[in-house]
Amino acid sequence: MALIVFGITYYISIKVSHTLQKRLKNQIAQDSIRSLIASVSSFLIITLGIFISLNILDLDNAFKSILTGAGVAGLAVGLALQGTLSNTFSGIFLAVKDIMNVGDYVETNGYSGVVEAIDLRFVRLREVDNNIVIIPNKLILDNPFKNYGLTTQIRVSLECGVSYNSDLTRVKQVVEKTIKEEFPEYRESKVEFFFTNFGNSDIQFLVRFWVEAQRKLSVLEAKSIAMMRIKKCLDDNNINIPYPTMEIYSQQKHIS
Repeated sequence: MALIVFGITYYISIKVSHTLQKRLKNQIAQDSIRSLIASVSSFLIITLGIFISLNILDLDNAFKSILTGAGVAGLAVGLALQGTLSNTFSGIFLAVKDIMNVGDYVETNGYSGVVEAIDLRFVRLREVDNNIVIIPNKLILDNPFKNYGLTTQIRVSLECGVSYNSDLTRVKQVVEKTIKEEFPEYRESKVEFFFTNFGNSDIQFLVRFWVEAQRKLSVLEAKSIAMMRIKKCLDDNNINIPYPTMEIYSQQKHIS
């Protein structure tokens, strides 16, 4: 009877493992994490089958000894592999919660780049200069991180200045029209324009607008395009963007 129970639980463990692998395929992209979850589930079912079989055989003493030994061994292994287990469970959490995925552009722990892999122990980032950064999963969860991939819209802020003899109303109209024409997908979104400061040689303004982006590089590209278009339109409308100047007055004394 005990062998039959153990055989049934072993069969169930195999079926559960295969079923979990298929069900989790659409929810967890990492093969290693799917395999880990399936293996742990299978192991727990087999362990349960062993305990039931021992109970059927009326091996209470052996059953208690195994439980005691398993507890001591589990405590020892847990202490020895504390860091590894912490990274492993952090990796599972990242995969299940869908807060970071392969292909996302993230900033974390002083590094930024595209997520290339989320493993059981670490996250691999590729920075814009093509360097690879390996960050333990625990550090990802224990520290704040910014994930550009969680949103489809990013606001771009651009500062500039015009000369004091400029028609400020005209400046505002030209800049807002330029942004709306260059980024038509967000034409319905309001372009925010503010004059912010009287500078030494210019009147400074800030313009903010939305772009469809999931990477920081896309923000830099949009900002670069906006700068070129604003410069051209201001030139076409005879609106000057001044550069810092300094006037020096010299007084000469005539000696007779």
